[in-house]
Amino acid sequence: PEVFEQRGFGNVETWQQVFAPARRRRCFFNGKDILGCYIASRTDIDDIIPLLTAYQIEWNKFHALLQMVPDSISLSNLDSDRETFEQIAKALKISVDDLEQLHLLLGADFVHVLQEIASRRSRIRVQLLSGSLSDYWRATRIWWDNIHAACPQLEEKPVYFISSNPHSVVNLLSGFALQHRDDLLTFIDEFENGVLAEEWAKIKEDRVPSNRENFFYYAFKEYLGTQEGRQIEKSMANHETSLGIQCIPSLHSFDVEAQVIQLSRLQPNTMDSRLGKDLSFLNESDALILNIDYPLGMAAYNILSKVSAQVGEILGVYVTGKAATLNGIIGDVMIPTVVQDEQSHNTYLFPNSFTAADVTPYVVYGAILDNQKAVTVRGTFLQNDIYMDVFYREGYTDIEMEAGPYLSAVYEMYRPQRHPVNEVLNLYGIPFDLGILHYASDTPLSKGRNLGAGSLSYYGMDATYGVTIAILKRIFDLERNRLQNRVDI
Repeated sequence: PEVFEQRGFGNVETWQQVFAPARRRRCFFNGKDILGCYIASRTDIDDIIPLLTAYQIEWNKFHALLQMVPDSISLSNLDSDRETFEQIAKALKISVDDLEQLHLLLGADFVHVLQEIASRRSRIRVQLLSGSLSDYWRATRIWWDNIHAACPQLEEKPVYFISSNPHSVVNLLSGFALQHRDDLLTFIDEFENGVLAEEWAKIKEDRVPSNRENFFYYAFKEYLGTQEGRQIEKSMANHETSLGIQCIPSLHSFDVEAQVIQLSRLQPNTMDSRLGKDLSFLNESDALILNIDYPLGMAAYNILSKVSAQVGEILGVYVTGKAATLNGIIGDVMIPTVVQDEQSHNTYLFPNSFTAADVTPYVVYGAILDNQKAVTVRGTFLQNDIYMDVFYREGYTDIEMEAGPYLSAVYEMYRPQRHPVNEVLNLYGIPFDLGILHYASDTPLSKGRNLGAGSLSYYGMDATYGVTIAILKRIFDLERNRLQNRVDI
């Protein structure tokens, strides 16, 4: 925030905080004409500038077309008159379905926004206040200082690092959601729109193969967004704290939550049963899990580089998150062993600790595709059909934004030099465990399924929890062996 103050904008954190789906970027709006954004790496610039450019182009195209609408057609009638709606769609040279999609997106502001578009052209100006490499490292340090202040024992303990999301790891380990099945069923029956109630009826009657635990996790996420659900948040926090699960919200710099989990304080009897039996050995563990909400692009490199330099010892690095698939469907799981990184221009060959056999038992709706080739792109908006066709012809079917930067950090974690550029790098032989699992959230070669478009539906949760179970079981297996070897010595 001090960067904005130094440039005369005042304390932006007193402005209205605003959010964008599927983005880890803290933004503030002054209520009039300025949007202030914290950027964590150059990936944020690669993301923001194309979006703003496209936004202004489309705004001005709509503005020009709306000038040709006859005065007899009033935009104020859009919500109430179907004929007007169809005439405006025709004037904008889009289908009625596309205009309805825009209506859904803008909600109650639909008519007001179109009136604004008709009244003026868009002239967006962008000012970069701070964007040097040292500034990005400073933002990373601010993020880490917050984590370290909340959990200083990270500097001394062995750590399993997970980049995933804020809910799946904790839900599986704490068991809190499953302990509130009755509340969730009441919520589904009384407050839901019928979709979850119908799915639950099918599950009870074995008409669908859905996993009951995954269903409750999804319902719990929806429940927490209600007034009734918010009333149990304190109880949930107390329960997690009693199990050694510490949730650390991000404060300044970039918007990446973290969770520190003490394996020795977990209670196996409260965990999801799919994590395995006889986990009592965890009581003897001195290891921690550091789970972070997956960052955007090059911020992944900054974060893992900082974490690896600060914690006692890295025992494993596990990365999971959304990706686009060129040869699958939404809900599939991709397990790469090759990553082409458009940031460093390196091709990474690495020993992925997971195969299809590790994930298949826990995924119902999707296929598990291992031995895949992934490409880490600089930005999602810039990927078009020509790019996709080239990727596919070269055998790359898994498209995302973080694996390459993470692997660049992994290279530097065991080599005495910075990662090179434009080389083929072999990461076999690294002294810690490494696993990357992606679940397909987008099929960009299909119309309307653009990479980065939003969050997964209920059926996407199946893959999310399937890969998280595989990661946690892997950690437990490694920890069991580590403790046994320590006793033997």
